[in-house]
Amino acid sequence: MANTKVTLCGIELDNPIIPASGTFGFGYEFAELYDINILGSLSFKGTTLNPRFGNPTPRIAECPSGMLNAVGLQNPGVDRVKSEELPKLRRVFHKPIMANVSGFSREEYVETVRRLDDEADIGWFEINISCPNVHGGGMSFGTSPESAEEITRAVREVTKKPIIIKLSPNVTDIAAIAKACEAGGADGVSLINTLMGMRIDLRRRAPIIKNKTGGYSGPAILPVAVRMVYQVYEAVKIPIVGMGGVATAEDVIELMLAGATAVEVGAENLVNPFACRDIIAQLPEVMAKYRINSLAEITGGAH
Repeated sequence: MANTKVTLCGIELDNPIIPASGTFGFGYEFAELYDINILGSLSFKGTTLNPRFGNPTPRIAECPSGMLNAVGLQNPGVDRVKSEELPKLRRVFHKPIMANVSGFSREEYVETVRRLDDEADIGWFEINISCPNVHGGGMSFGTSPESAEEITRAVREVTKKPIIIKLSPNVTDIAAIAKACEAGGADGVSLINTLMGMRIDLRRRAPIIKNKTGGYSGPAILPVAVRMVYQVYEAVKIPIVGMGGVATAEDVIELMLAGATAVEVGAENLVNPFACRDIIAQLPEVMAKYRINSLAEITGGAH
């Protein structure tokens, strides 16, 4: 019988599949479609200290094999997430969850994590230092080893829970960023976030997205994700959550062979709301095809 269990930063998951932040709401919305307790975990919508409306519209553009988005971290703010969103999720999901946190200063990251830290259902903090769609924060912290390490150290001081730093692919050397996060006390890293992109409306002769640029996601970026996960695996000793273009169980196996312990599914949830359910159902068959008895044994198997 196929063993799909994996262990991420000391917490056992029934399988490695985690819906990526920003593509699965706060989770309870999908519980109307299927039993989300089949998931390994879920990373809820990126949360900031204060409420955010996000970027002006239009903020979505279609692309070949993917999409651009510049939503801009729209969320109700950490206090309402605690008082309204998490209780709704708790009623339908009974496993440890991943809290995705963003900020515009070191102090905002720290305070948001501090306010969420007493939530018993939060198993990990996923610290997003890689959002390309906001100004004055987000990705700016993830483009230099020094700032990445600074944010990691600051968050490390206010929680004993595992912290996983979400890395940007829009850098020259992602391995150097990952090593800085490890040095700062990170328990893991997740990668990759979206690639910077743009589409232009030929009739208007202007960018389609009001923000001009957006984050490119979807199947087209899988090879970039595989390359970066492979490089980071050789640079650090902490676990990696792989993501970027995942649409099938085969994609999951590929990222795990590159070095991922668990795998997040992002844009595919927006195309097919049953994507995670379907991938989990496919895993045993794909494992049998490639003679894999236990997923926990294949991480880094391509090295």
